Amino acid sequence: MLLQNKNFFQIFSIPEAYDLDPVLLAENYRELQAQVHPDRFANASEAEKLQAVKSTSVLNDAYETLRSPQGRAAHLLQLRDVDVSKVSQSDLSPALLFEQIQLREELEDIPRDEKSLNKLDHMRKQIEEKVRDCQKLFVKNSNTGQLLRAKSNYYEMQYLFKLLSDMDAIEEDLLGY
Repeated sequence: MLLQNKNFFQIFSIPEAYDLDPVLLAENYRELQAQVHPDRFANASEAEKLQAVKSTSVLNDAYETLRSPQGRAAHLLQLRDVDVSKVSQSDLSPALLFEQIQLREELEDIPRDEKSLNKLDHMRKQIEEKVRDCQKLFVKNSNTGQLLRAKSNYYEMQYLFKLLSDMDAIEEDLLGY
C-alpha cells in the first residue's frame, strides 16, 4: 500500500476539512496500521519490509498531524500552497500582537500559589473561548478562499495553544505534579 503519494486526508479517506470526526480518524488509523505494520512483513522481502517501515512512518505522521488542531490547519494551508513555516510581520496584525502581550502579562501577574488556581482556571476558559472563535474564523476563511486571513488565524491559534500549554505547566507546578 503506497501512502507516500497522498495527502494526509486522502490517506484516511476523509474530506479535506478542518472539522473532522476524530473517532473516524482513529478508526481509519487503526485499520491502516494493521495493514502496513512492519510486523506483518517479517517474512517478506527486504524491499517489502522497507516499504512497510516507510508506510508506517507516513501513516503515523499523517495521524499525528490531523489529530492536532494546529497540525491540521497547517496541513490544509500547505495543500493550498500557503507556506506557514515562516512568519512575517504582515501575517500578524498589531491587534493580535498587542492582545498576546496583554495575555502574557496577565498570566505572569497571576501569583504562583494554590489560591491562584481559580484565576488560572478562569483565564483558561477565556483562552479556550478565543481558540474556538479563532478556529471558526479559520474554517470560514479557508473555506471561502481567504487564505491570507486563514494563515493569520493559524498563527493566532499557535499563540493561543502555546499560552494554554504554558498555563498547563504553571498549573502542574502549583499542584506539584
